[in-house]
Amino acid sequence: QVQLVESGGGLVQPGGSLRLSCAASGRIFRINAMGWYRQAPGKQRELVATLITSSGTTNYADSVKGRFTISRDNAKNTVYLQMNSLKPEDTAVYYCNIDVGTYHLSYWGQGTQVTVSS
Repeated sequence: QVQLVESGGGLVQPGGSLRLSCAASGRIFRINAMGWYRQAPGKQRELVATLITSSGTTNYADSVKGRFTISRDNAKNTVYLQMNSLKPEDTAVYYCNIDVGTYHLSYWGQGTQVTVSS
């Protein structure tokens, strides 16, 4: 089994910053990709950022480009999302996701609330 534990969410004013963390543990042979998604009330879950571990290639939603940065600590099997210049429209529950192993199994974190409001 694989467990993902997220942390770092909270309430922040517009223009502020937050850093989300997601630590993976359990039977992990190889992490192929790591990513962050978000879901706002009444909306579908959407991709925020992904990172392909073998190449280091990153991908971002247009709405967060230049403001958010995804990164990874290999030794800790942890993925981070640094969020700067936050806007009210960034308010959502943020979920981390990892793709592992030969069969590309997908695992999700429990979600962490990010609220951007004055």
